[in-house]
Amino acid sequence: MRVFGITYDTGFRGTTGTTTREPFDPDTVRREMLVIREELHCDAVRITGAEPDRLELAARYAAEAGLEVWFSPFTNGLTQPQLFELLVDCAERAEKLRAGGAEVVLLTGSEISLFTDGFLPGADYLERAGVLADQARFRTLLPELHRALNAFLARVLGAARSRFGGRIGYASLPFEGIDWAPFDVVATDAGYRDATNAELLAPGLRALTGQGRPAAVTEFGCGSFTGAAALGARGDRAVLFDADGRADRFAEPLARDEQEQADYLLDLLAVFADSGLDAAFVQTFAHYHLPGSDDPDRDFDRASFGIVRPLPPGRPSATHPGLPWEPKAAFHALAAYGRDRQRERP
Repeated sequence: MRVFGITYDTGFRGTTGTTTREPFDPDTVRREMLVIREELHCDAVRITGAEPDRLELAARYAAEAGLEVWFSPFTNGLTQPQLFELLVDCAERAEKLRAGGAEVVLLTGSEISLFTDGFLPGADYLERAGVLADQARFRTLLPELHRALNAFLARVLGAARSRFGGRIGYASLPFEGIDWAPFDVVATDAGYRDATNAELLAPGLRALTGQGRPAAVTEFGCGSFTGAAALGARGDRAVLFDADGRADRFAEPLARDEQEQADYLLDLLAVFADSGLDAAFVQTFAHYHLPGSDDPDRDFDRASFGIVRPLPPGRPSATHPGLPWEPKAAFHALAAYGRDRQRERP
């Protein structure tokens, strides 16, 4: 596997208008990119979020730290024309970075059938996700979904190629039926293993790597609680949010278990290393919208996929002065993994 990477959230905008990264402090971003490169020994970072200015700033700091940049807009609630305009803007920003000497991969959106208006029935992400639960109805929608989504991506790809000279991919979901022929990189956000899909992981990877071009798992991870590995991508549903989009309470009690998260990540990295993948990205560096707390009822980081634990306001970091977090067990496990990879390279 060429690339050991991690995702980096610059702010996903929820249905309430808030983002998952507030405040967004440029100096913190700069220092975190150095941590990703120098302490975790990552080769690349997938930079996600909905604000092009934030994406560009984080990408510039990542490139300065020596990281390969996967420029990956991840939006919610846009119309298709709005998303098209944003993706074209991001292609131009990514090209400026590439022209300056950085290694850049552009992803033309992320999971857009769920998070963009008009591809599936429903006024928002939650309603569209509900459509998936009715499998009989959902299957009848797939032919039109595949047609509309591939037509949209073809338009985006044509516009992006006229503005960006590097490799282009798309962060997909398995049901989206993407036509990969026009793309340079095949990618999926569905790298999560859980108790319901473990037997499907190997054939899914073979399908991903069998497209005749480099393939990437752009997300995989779990929470930091007992039982998180069995839930995979569904682990963060244990947190309920208030009307302003802030973490409010747990849907059920969770026992903190950082080692379970660390073991899960290392297990999957071992699987991916032997799969023929070009790249794999841990989900994620930090989930600032799920902060830690000494109060177990407010320690929302337990449900976070972040490998660092955001500290309560005003508490200094004992390990990384000036940064608002402490490393978790997964951080240390990944740092050791990254060091071992570096030693094994010729």
